[in-house]
Amino acid sequence: MSTQHPDNVSAPFFAENEILSGNKEVMEAFYVFSRLGCREQMWDCEGKEVDIQVVEKLLSQHTNFFSKNILGKNFFLTYRVPNPSVEKNQGKILLEVLHSIPRTFDSAKLINQDIAPVFEVILPMATNSYELKNIKTYYEKAVVAERDISLSRGTVKDWVGDVFPRSINVIPLFEDYNSLFNADKILEEFLSGENPEYQRVFLARSDPALNYGSVSAVLMLKRTLMRIQELEEKVSIPLLPILGVGSSPFRGNFTPLNIENCTDEYPSVQTFTLQSAFKYDYPFRDVINSVDMLNSSKRGKARDIEEEKAMMLFEKIKNEYQKQLIDIATLINAMSKYIPSRRARKLHVGLFGYSRSLEGISLPRAIKFCASFYSIGLPPEILGLSALNEKDFSDLNDVYIRFEDDIRDSLKYLNRRNLALLPKNIREGVEKVLEFVDYEENPEYCEITEKILKNLLRGDYSNMKENVEQAAWLRKFLG
Repeated sequence: MSTQHPDNVSAPFFAENEILSGNKEVMEAFYVFSRLGCREQMWDCEGKEVDIQVVEKLLSQHTNFFSKNILGKNFFLTYRVPNPSVEKNQGKILLEVLHSIPRTFDSAKLINQDIAPVFEVILPMATNSYELKNIKTYYEKAVVAERDISLSRGTVKDWVGDVFPRSINVIPLFEDYNSLFNADKILEEFLSGENPEYQRVFLARSDPALNYGSVSAVLMLKRTLMRIQELEEKVSIPLLPILGVGSSPFRGNFTPLNIENCTDEYPSVQTFTLQSAFKYDYPFRDVINSVDMLNSSKRGKARDIEEEKAMMLFEKIKNEYQKQLIDIATLINAMSKYIPSRRARKLHVGLFGYSRSLEGISLPRAIKFCASFYSIGLPPEILGLSALNEKDFSDLNDVYIRFEDDIRDSLKYLNRRNLALLPKNIREGVEKVLEFVDYEENPEYCEITEKILKNLLRGDYSNMKENVEQAAWLRKFLG
């Protein structure tokens, strides 16, 4: 699944500038279908200006391609909609999007052989089954059922035509501790009385990492995927996980050169997200080869883990991670102002539950958060790990099989010289972790990140954006 997450350094060749927006994102959807071979494009209707004419534009501009490659059968466009429970002021956008789905059917009818081009929506920050049922019920009782409303002469169906598709699928996106911990229960409640052909479930990787630490996020996902596997066997309905991974180690370490990292770690995942850095910061040939490998791979079974051991490690890391975030938050917020944007976006609602546990501090969203840490030579993956002892690290490797690979990749972006300029708790925590893991310094990266941090602390911002982008070029992702 290609997504619009703006974690890229390079702009795609079809962009007019570094900010991708409007019709260029429609062009991007066609590019990932026709050139990269991605089967699916997420269309983000949350936190941005919504172009609900995307289907009409794709089909009218690329009729020949889509007459041979049916949208809704060979390729898929999946809307991500606002969650009114969290973003009340965007609730009407959800209704607008749902009412637009039959229009996409009409637009595609001439070439789509009565196949709905859009029939699934993703609900972010899902926390219970009622939110999911509300969307299905509204679509069926308000959008579809309006066809039968009586008018002064005839019905709405007589007036404007019939309404298809008759129903839609709702994909929950679980992003915080409670929803991930209870994902199987929420799904079971949602599926009660239903017998769908399959049910997809989206698990976030970035926001759990921001809230609890990158390693804690992996441990939680392992538990969640194991529980979903158990539920799949219980209800005899294919439950198809989507995992929202990014290129930075903190957000998944998923790159065209490293796809086995995630396919081995999470064998039961059906769909992995290809974010912007994956698509635009690597050679074209590497990208299409990796997409082809993903498309041809087969889903396996979730890995069994010792749940008690995993959750014990989760709590240790989470508690120390959140303490360290308090110490570094001011510096990260200052750094984030100089991280360049890559997409036209409104402000998303964040998931930081820090009003109690982190003394009310606020932090930037995932990509700018990561970019800020990496830019000062402090890979955020390392935070929280100082709570572990030697036995804990051994236990961690039993659960998180690619831990050593991921931490080795992240430490390429550590600048040990910068530790002297960071808070004592951070400095001592990093030094402790380095006793247990392999570490190889990148002199070129250290040089640029030393310059960034010193300039930030002295208030010299004249070349900050250029230096941040130079460091990002070396990493092959922004954040």
